[in-house]
Amino acid sequence: MPTPRPGHPVRGSTTGRPIMAAMDLLGRRWALRVIWELRDEPLGARALLARCEGLSSSVLYQRLGELTESGLATAGEGGYELTPLGRDLGRALGPLDEWANRWAKT
Repeated sequence: MPTPRPGHPVRGSTTGRPIMAAMDLLGRRWALRVIWELRDEPLGARALLARCEGLSSSVLYQRLGELTESGLATAGEGGYELTPLGRDLGRALGPLDEWANRWAKT
């Protein structure tokens, strides 16, 4: 399955709307967890696998490839890290996290 891109049809939508492409990318298995683990520091593949119990190396490399192709992560000397756009995503998810916490109390 190709990496979701704004302006192109994605899983569940043919409109190409950027929000739908983002939801497709973030809805893939382990994508949000990998982003979460990269939030504070660069990590290599072994460290990511150790932090994500049950994640296979093939799925990890697939997600890292998609996140890199999407401009959310990059590979550097210290391992994989979030780009400024990837860090922006973390801040953008803050209000959704607040909503989810309110939802959990209902």
